[in-house]
Amino acid sequence: MFDFSGKTLFLTGANGSISRAIAQLFFDLGATCVLTDLDEAGVTAFALELDSSGQRAIGLRQDAAVSADADKCLATAKERFGAIDFLVTGAGLYRDQMVRDMSDEQWRQAIDVNLSGVFYTCRAAIPALTDGGAIVNIASMAGHRGSYMHSHYAAAKGAVLTFSRSLALELAPRVRVNAVSPGLIEGPMVQPLLAARPDLIDQTPLKRLGTPGEVARLVTFLCSDWASFITGETVHVNGGLYIGS
Repeated sequence: MFDFSGKTLFLTGANGSISRAIAQLFFDLGATCVLTDLDEAGVTAFALELDSSGQRAIGLRQDAAVSADADKCLATAKERFGAIDFLVTGAGLYRDQMVRDMSDEQWRQAIDVNLSGVFYTCRAAIPALTDGGAIVNIASMAGHRGSYMHSHYAAAKGAVLTFSRSLALELAPRVRVNAVSPGLIEGPMVQPLLAARPDLIDQTPLKRLGTPGEVARLVTFLCSDWASFITGETVHVNGGLYIGS
C-alpha cells in the first residue's frame, strides 16, 4: 500500500516492542532506518536483524534524557543518509510510584525521558527533516485520563500532546506533526498493570489487548502521503477503552 523506498526513518526507543514493530514495518516498506535506544547492544543487534549488510538499518546509543545524545545521533543520521523524512519518538520510561512516595529524582527522570527527550530529539531533527516530512510522537492514553501510580508518566505524556500541537503550528506547512496515544498494548510494560487490574480487558469494548503491529500501522499511515492533510492531531489506539471506562 505504501512505498517508503528512498525515505529515512529516525526512531527513538527502538528496542521496545511497539518501536520494533514500527521499525520492521517501515523497513519492509523500503525505508532506511536509523534506530536509537539506551540499550546500545540491543538496538545494534536489532538493526542487524533487519539488515545484516548495515546499508539500510543502523543502531545507535541514545539516552533520551540527554540533549547532546540527540544532537549526536541526528548528526550521524544526516552524515550517513543526507536527510530524515520521518521522525518517530518512541523512547519512554514507565515505572510504578505513588505521588506520596515519589522522590524528586524519580519525578525528574520520568519528565526527562518522556517529555524532554521528545523535545531534544524533535529540536535536533528539525534541520535534517525534508520538506513534506512527518513527525509522530508516541504519547499514551495516560496523558489524557491520568494513570494510577504513574502520575509522572501521565504528566509527561499529557505535555507531549500539547507540545506536538505547538510544534505542528511551528513547522507547517513544511513538516506535519501528529501524536499517537496507545492504550493497553501487548508487551512487557503492560503485564504488571494487568496483574493488578485484570478488569481493564473487560472495560475495553474490543475485549482484548492491542498489538504493537496495530500501533505501527497507524504510525505508518500518519507518515504517509495518505495523511497529507493531517497535522496537529492525536489518534487513540486502545480498542475503545478510553470511551468505555
